Amino acid sequence: MADTKQTDKKYIARIFITVAVWTTVMFVFLPSCGKKEQATAAAVKESDSLPDMRTLGVTTLVSDSGMIRYKIITDEWLVYSHRNPPFWAFEKGVYLEKFDTLFHVDASIKADTAYYYEQKKLWELRSNVHIQSQRGDKFDTELMFWDQNKEKIYSDRFIRIEQVDKVLTGYGFESNQQMTEYQIYNNAGIFTVEDTASADSTARSGGKQQ
Repeated sequence: MADTKQTDKKYIARIFITVAVWTTVMFVFLPSCGKKEQATAAAVKESDSLPDMRTLGVTTLVSDSGMIRYKIITDEWLVYSHRNPPFWAFEKGVYLEKFDTLFHVDASIKADTAYYYEQKKLWELRSNVHIQSQRGDKFDTELMFWDQNKEKIYSDRFIRIEQVDKVLTGYGFESNQQMTEYQIYNNAGIFTVEDTASADSTARSGGKQQ
């Protein structure tokens, strides 16, 4: 009987030790689990980088101060409302038509990529930017900004301007929104349209002349 009681006491002692060990383990791991959950929640919050709206195959008219100002045509339109600053993204190309107060097209704009910052009313146009004014002048560059608040279009990159009778090239450019009054800051050259066409033809034929 004495041996049995001692055995029971040892068994009970082992139970208490086991319970104590598990209690210690739970106290150690529970706070760390809570920290992991908090970290996960914070990481999920970083998903604000995802767009709030994604629209495919868009053709829409956009108004400003109650008047239709331009038309947008794009394969994909992304809206990031919770970014700082908020912006629209057109990363699959965009075509814009800008209207005057009589709903005439002031200029048409194409670019491989574009971003529009709503609060600043600023367009950032990137890669293969092509603009054509109402009077037929053509502007080509790799980066162009259109500030609607200041009513100007500008760039600090190389730009090529093709007019009816000549082609202007240079670095740095500024114009009014109608693309009727503009200047190139660092002229790189002035060529006649005929000279440019001849040079392009020679380049395509590999420099061979007959």
